[in-house]
Amino acid sequence: MTDTSETRPAGSAAHGTPRSRLHRLMRHLPLIAPVLLWSVPCWVLLHAGQHWPLPVTLTGTALFALGLAGMPLAMVRGHGRRQQDWAAIVGDTLLGAVWVLFTWSVVLGVLLRLTLTVTGVGDGQDRARIVTWAVLGTAAVLLAWGYAEARRVPRVRRLDVELPRLGAGLDGTRVVLITDTHYGPLDRARWSVRVCETVNTLQADLVCHTGDIADGTAARRRAQASPLATVQATRARVYVTGNHEYYSEAQGWVDLMDELGWEPLRNRHLLLERGGDTLVVAGVDDVTAESSGLTGHRAHLAGALHGADPDHPVLLLAHQPKFVDRAAAGGVDLQLSGPPPRGQRGPFPHQLPVDHPPHPGRPRHGTRTLLYTSRGTGFWGPPFRVFAPSEITLLVLRSPQRPSSP
Repeated sequence: MTDTSETRPAGSAAHGTPRSRLHRLMRHLPLIAPVLLWSVPCWVLLHAGQHWPLPVTLTGTALFALGLAGMPLAMVRGHGRRQQDWAAIVGDTLLGAVWVLFTWSVVLGVLLRLTLTVTGVGDGQDRARIVTWAVLGTAAVLLAWGYAEARRVPRVRRLDVELPRLGAGLDGTRVVLITDTHYGPLDRARWSVRVCETVNTLQADLVCHTGDIADGTAARRRAQASPLATVQATRARVYVTGNHEYYSEAQGWVDLMDELGWEPLRNRHLLLERGGDTLVVAGVDDVTAESSGLTGHRAHLAGALHGADPDHPVLLLAHQPKFVDRAAAGGVDLQLSGPPPRGQRGPFPHQLPVDHPPHPGRPRHGTRTLLYTSRGTGFWGPPFRVFAPSEITLLVLRSPQRPSSP
């Protein structure tokens, strides 16, 4: 009999140990992350040499401990099986607030303290207290600004997009994009009405919604989504599913949008014709649709373009920007998408990598495919948008054959 107990490569044990440690760490990340989020600002604001009066230190520490215990409980009650909106609002707001505190505790706790030390400002206690007030002031300003940004009607972003294959008859076609409205625990019915009123001022030929309408079922969020029925377009109003629909009965959202007068483009297309020229407007289900288990739900570009004349330009609606690789392989001219997950997560202070239609120095995808990624119209989770402004987008399609201006 051959002994196979020693047949593993000698280095496998060495490689397996770090890997297993990483896996164990990742399993514990949901427990570690909240502790870090709350303990770091608690330390920087209260225990890093400030020497506050004892009642201040004890009260502040108790508040951070209460947040550490209360936030996960509120998130579970709000986003778990109970789906209690009040708990979701509390949990999401606490998450947004503590993230801002954490971020600026780290940034100012290092940079400002180092600057004060190098410049010789005060003693250790003075510098610690300056950092505390700087962090609190910065967080308060950013949270107030972020909340106002999240709740306001998005500004309209206007741009011309030249499609080389677009016929002259379609030059000037006005396409309005809204996406990621995320109707949710905070009632935004009035906001929804104002968004639709803004869209109606843009005199669109085509209005598109590229998914993530809401968090919750269609029955539960119907009042917030109902104003979408008032949106006006001279040719069509079209919609595709986003990944969040598949967390809450996606077919219910497809049926409701159809009832509200929007045409769900579930792996199919329609034709927009004007001046003797034709534009294929296609849509695909979200890329997560197939894993949802819903019969017939999947992202199927070939099905969406089946029967379309390959000589006609194609405008594709696909919720996730990463679908652009398949769009480019399929010869799509322009893909419209919602933001990647981090694109809406205010208050995260980041620069959103938005892939807008190419300008000099920005390449196409494949030989001709352009991608426009919106920053999103609403917000998801924490009710803050810091460094991530929302938008309603007006894209005016341009043909290279259009007559030049006098």
